[in-house]
Amino acid sequence: MGVTVLVLMGLIFVQVGIAGPAQAGDFAFESIRLRGGFSGGSPLGRERQSDFQQADLAATVRLPWEKELGGDWILGTRMLASIGMLRGANETNGIMTIVPLDIVFGRKDGLIAIDVGGGGALLSDYKFGRQNFGGPFQFVWTFGITSRVAGPLGIGYHFQHYSDATLYGQDSRGVDLHLIELIYWFDRRD
Repeated sequence: MGVTVLVLMGLIFVQVGIAGPAQAGDFAFESIRLRGGFSGGSPLGRERQSDFQQADLAATVRLPWEKELGGDWILGTRMLASIGMLRGANETNGIMTIVPLDIVFGRKDGLIAIDVGGGGALLSDYKFGRQNFGGPFQFVWTFGITSRVAGPLGIGYHFQHYSDATLYGQDSRGVDLHLIELIYWFDRRD
């Protein structure tokens, strides 16, 4: 199932990406991101039982719902998807996320942007030593800040939280991650 979803997302990204220059209100393949990071703190008050590292490849698609806020500022929406690995307790498992609605506030030129969104994640295995996520599906919440630093290149930071929200019972645990991003923007808005 996970491979099918990934292939479908890839086809959507390719189709959207070849549509030509994007205008406000259009779907547009926006960026590709190489991300890596580590766990920190406890997941919303419950102590994790292992330290975690994550590495993934993420992509964003700009969605058509966008509002200019005057001058150089916009409030917009996008979809974020990723595939990669999550490592903890000397075990490495696959992880795939999709955040279907990510709300973005920032400058049109991408100099600075802040985003927040929520969605879902699939883990290839949900047990990492003593830490049990409860099941393969997890809710994901993300908050981040990004900046273009040189033409289409940029950097970013994202806080990402995984939790089953007690979907699998009271004993499962999630994890909070701090991810650093290297970004390439395909969508130029200059």
